[in-house]
Amino acid sequence: MNHSSVTPITEDDIAHFLVNTPGFFERHAELLSSVTISSPHGQRAVSLHERQAEMLREKIKGLEHRVMDMVRHGHENTAITHKIHQWSRQLLALPDAGALPQAVEQGIHQLFDVPQVALRLWGAAGAHADAPFARDASEDVRSFASSLTMPFCGPNLGFEATAWLPQAGQAQSLALLPLRRGAIDSADEPAFGLLVLGSPDPHRFEATMGTDYLARIAELASAGLTRLL
Repeated sequence: MNHSSVTPITEDDIAHFLVNTPGFFERHAELLSSVTISSPHGQRAVSLHERQAEMLREKIKGLEHRVMDMVRHGHENTAITHKIHQWSRQLLALPDAGALPQAVEQGIHQLFDVPQVALRLWGAAGAHADAPFARDASEDVRSFASSLTMPFCGPNLGFEATAWLPQAGQAQSLALLPLRRGAIDSADEPAFGLLVLGSPDPHRFEATMGTDYLARIAELASAGLTRLL
């Protein structure tokens, strides 16, 4: 017999055999305690039982971290929801519609810790046409606002609307929220204004961040500010 023609058994062959032969360790249970492997936490050798226990502990630790993250995010979401509710109550309680723009800006600044906030409306009713918030916005700004169906978040790239902020040069990241009647994603409804949030932190408003709460803020602000049109 020519032994040179025999194909050697590889590690993959052994692994395939063990995976496809679940009864092997039932028939050879003694191997579970006698076979040792290297521990990833040192140079010592451990049994298969010990290694399996280590892997289980690591998996449990990973699940614990995930649960803690979920709890933390849950607390953060609850806090944001409470702030939105508080802000909404403040807007609804205002008897003077002309005070709404300032209340929108101050509420976002104080409750949501946004360093800079500004807004502009176009098409305001005659009684408010000369107010600072009704200063004319260019056609480019109006078209851009109407094209948004969700908040725009990202670095300050020199948008014209950035100049509305009190200290525009310090704004490193922006959130631009279209103001329109109805839902923020109503593309067939042109915007009647734009809300600008600015921060010196370049990571405060990023393109990859979730925008659900910003969208709710835009819709609530829009609902209140329609009183000025």
